[in-house]
Amino acid sequence: MLRITWSCIVLVCCSFTLHALNLNATSSSSSSSKILVHPHQHPDPQAVVHDVNRRVNESVTRRQLLVVQVRDQCLTGNPIDDCWRCDPNWESNREHLADCAIGFGREALGGRGGNVYVVTDPSDPDPENPPPGTLRYGVVQAGPLWIIFSGNMVIKLRYELLISSFKTIDGRGANVHITGLGCLIIYDVTNIIIHNVHIHHCKPSGNAKIRISPTQVTERGRSDGDGISVLASSKIWIDHCFLSYCTDGLIDVTEGSTAVTLSNNMFTNHDKVMLLGHSDDFTADSGMQVTVAFNHFGDDLKERMPRCRFGYFHVVNNDYTQWGMYAVGGSSHPTINSQGNRYLAPQDNNNKEVTKRMDTDESEWRKWNWRSEGDLMVNGAFFVTSGADMSPQYAEASSMSPLSASYIDQLTATAGVLVEQRSDAGTVTNPSSGGGIVTNPAAPGSSGGGVVTNPAAPGSKGGTVTNPVSSGGDGSSCYPGQGSTGTITGTSGWYTDNGIDYGSIYNSEARTPLVPMTSVILSVIAIVAFLHRTCS
Repeated sequence: MLRITWSCIVLVCCSFTLHALNLNATSSSSSSSKILVHPHQHPDPQAVVHDVNRRVNESVTRRQLLVVQVRDQCLTGNPIDDCWRCDPNWESNREHLADCAIGFGREALGGRGGNVYVVTDPSDPDPENPPPGTLRYGVVQAGPLWIIFSGNMVIKLRYELLISSFKTIDGRGANVHITGLGCLIIYDVTNIIIHNVHIHHCKPSGNAKIRISPTQVTERGRSDGDGISVLASSKIWIDHCFLSYCTDGLIDVTEGSTAVTLSNNMFTNHDKVMLLGHSDDFTADSGMQVTVAFNHFGDDLKERMPRCRFGYFHVVNNDYTQWGMYAVGGSSHPTINSQGNRYLAPQDNNNKEVTKRMDTDESEWRKWNWRSEGDLMVNGAFFVTSGADMSPQYAEASSMSPLSASYIDQLTATAGVLVEQRSDAGTVTNPSSGGGIVTNPAAPGSSGGGVVTNPAAPGSKGGTVTNPVSSGGDGSSCYPGQGSTGTITGTSGWYTDNGIDYGSIYNSEARTPLVPMTSVILSVIAIVAFLHRTCS
């Protein structure tokens, strides 16, 4: 009998092994036969979804085990933040941030491997010949560049800021606001990281000649007034930014862009939030792949969170605090995979539906693959699914379940900018130099800054930055200067222009979790389960 039992087990194992090999072969064959529209388009998008869910689950599990062991409580379960924020010496290895992206934009290098450039001058006097020390001068330099800021500043742009390939705009350690005309344009480039800056009150800019490289100037027409526009670009990662009060969209990704991740951002006070796909006749967007993860969609937002065309869109573990018309919408048969989000519907009974299909009949959109898995519907919210729920588009993604939406408070608690205002940003010498070595850094928890010495020569890409200043704060958090909800505190009145107080406007965005005890309860359950398995 025992021999027969073991024989059965062996046969079953062999059967499963052959089945798995057959599935892998089928998957590989399917992937290899798929015609890719863009060179940076992933041939197997569900594998990317699977990887995102795996990393989130691993990060949360690691945090729960540390709770059991009463060790470092810096971990949040957010795999991006847990990758770098718990390192007290993160400022001496800023480029490690490039290892932390997830999703379709996970290969974005930004300025990794290049020099460090320090923005010391917040002005924008000449878009055609920007002076060294300005942000515009840094973003048009040739080759990779990691751009940081000497202190708190408001950069009021006169025209669009066109960013060249292999650049990182890293606002950590400073309170940086970008506003004005045109705002950020990522056009026909690759490998861009934008991290930890406020982008708001962006208005259309007029015709102008704008430098896009050390040797090239281009003619630009009137812009739309988006916060960030991504056009015909790839390997883009926008993380921990605050976007609000712009003219058209807060973030638009269009014209054949792909390999994009939008994560840990906070969006407030706007109509059309996020457009992913240029138009219904721009079929090149069929290769678009975008991950939207860990974002907080806050107060007074109307629609497009996102609005998708063609392509594959993974919307995972985001927090939606009501909407005016709808949250997730689209046209031109996009694939939308919504996993582990919390959707809080508005009070208006006519707008409870999360989804909206545009410009098509139900007989057509019923074929589109729109899926909701593990989403939490609050206040009557409902998601209208369509297509084949377990089609090949979702098969591999389903093999690793998304983290429950009950963890949303934990995963999005620090969405938005992670810095708080410090009272003294330090002394900067020769500010038009374009950078230098930062010495005498402020200790975590202090309000001071450092002194910039040994400036780079005019025309250079910058100097070397070692252990740059950390922002103030009580020094008790994982990231010096971080507020408890990731918002700016104590900034009222620090900069006012045209009646806008760039400090106090963001203090109002501090939020209380909608379900403050959910994560605690789930953590306790996980701890009990872990102890039961360990002790039994």
